Amino acid sequence: MDRWKGRVALVTGASVGIGAAIAKSLVQHGMKVVGCARNVEQIEKLAAECVRSGFSGTLIPYKCDLSVEDDMLSMFSWIKVQHQGVDVCINNAGLALPEPLLSGKTSGWRTMMDVNVIALSVCTREAYQSMKERNIDDGHIININSMSGHRVVNNADIHFYTASKYAVTALTEGLRQELREAKTHIRATVSAGGSGFASAEHLETEFAYRLLSKNQEKAAATYKSIKCLQAADIANAVVYVLSAPPHVQIGDIQMRPVEQLT
Repeated sequence: MDRWKGRVALVTGASVGIGAAIAKSLVQHGMKVVGCARNVEQIEKLAAECVRSGFSGTLIPYKCDLSVEDDMLSMFSWIKVQHQGVDVCINNAGLALPEPLLSGKTSGWRTMMDVNVIALSVCTREAYQSMKERNIDDGHIININSMSGHRVVNNADIHFYTASKYAVTALTEGLRQELREAKTHIRATVSAGGSGFASAEHLETEFAYRLLSKNQEKAAATYKSIKCLQAADIANAVVYVLSAPPHVQIGDIQMRPVEQLT
């Protein structure tokens, strides 16, 4: 990770869970991390914790609504003025709403597409343009995906969410191909960490509590069924990917708890 010290990473959805764990880990390794979310109070607390811990990097909170393109474009403009640009972009933000295909609300479907697919694509485009204009040829774009981007489980509440995560899998491979055609050494990686329900319950974050907001007991029970992955496990995978030699392209990492069946 030495080559990343002092360089700039953007982590979306950095207020809780996986995003917070990734942001903290990158700061610990000496990076300047812009952590964005709609609610920055928790990121501010995490930034203060990083200072108290004596980490060599810096966490910079930034308020951004990833469902609003102007917010994202303003964020990248601010990063350019304040920190020159983005060297590493980690598209972590994502959400699931219980909206079945046969009875779900269109508004819920749109919300999932806006955050899980469109925001990821906008941040990817802007990060690449930031790297290109500064002749950064060793940047990295990492999309935090879900095991739901690799298989369809029999749970109507997450079928539309699953479609959005299959899109992330396709977008990451498409990005890798476009980067090669552009003759750049910028890398693209997708990391799927046991998320997405029926398997997201096996990654212990706030995911299940938000998806099952009307049944918190069921959400809590899902995390007790087996030894779950922790957010830090995904953060460790991100560090592993970034630590790979520049000539190594790690395309896809899939992580499950040992006890998980599907």
